[in-house]
Amino acid sequence: MSTTAVLHSEWIKIRSVRASFGSLIAIFAVTLAVTLLVFPTVGQAEADNADAEPLFDAFYALNFAQIAAISFGATAVSSEYLNGALRISLSAVPNRGLFYAAKTAIVAAATLAAGLATSFATFLVGQAFMGEYTIGLSQPGALRACIGGGIYLALMALFAAGLTALLRSAVAVLSILIPFILIVSFVVGDVAAGAAEYLPDRAGQQVLHQDPVGALGPWTGLAVTAVWAAAALLAGWWAVRRRDA
Repeated sequence: MSTTAVLHSEWIKIRSVRASFGSLIAIFAVTLAVTLLVFPTVGQAEADNADAEPLFDAFYALNFAQIAAISFGATAVSSEYLNGALRISLSAVPNRGLFYAAKTAIVAAATLAAGLATSFATFLVGQAFMGEYTIGLSQPGALRACIGGGIYLALMALFAAGLTALLRSAVAVLSILIPFILIVSFVVGDVAAGAAEYLPDRAGQQVLHQDPVGALGPWTGLAVTAVWAAAALLAGWWAVRRRDA
């Protein structure tokens, strides 16, 4: 099969599996829903706090988007390990490198498109309710944060996809990553703040700050997250190449 045909087949798989496509849609839908719930009610009150950070706070709902992105990356790959689907896929595409590259490329492209739409939408919609505290895309760092937020979501999806190829289970990956993002990252941050800066979520979210604090800047933080994602993808490639279907 040609590369174009393999890419097309991988996109068909994502559209056809409800868990995968639902997670992809949820990146945008859940984030927008949280934005519409939070900003009209407490947005201006929170902005009035002395320690408020207007730009970073504008992307509050991305905390939920990253969970959806992780779920999408995991389910997009785990569907291959249900009912012997991987054997069929490798029969059609015996070149495992092409198969794995096409799958991860589609995951990356789909999440990046959804992530960019989500990042811009949550920023612009949220600011519509901020009154005198409104900031626009002309605010220093705002455009960078919107673009970086989409890239961050794509990297988290790839991180989950690589781990799923290694562990062959979306349940296992979600059981590890979601508690890690929601709990462990904050615990490590309280105990060892310097080390926490290099965790995939903490590092990537540096791009959402107007003036990042710490050793990592906005783009170097995203680069650290990219290294985590690349390591997971390499581990997943090793598993796909060496293990039986």
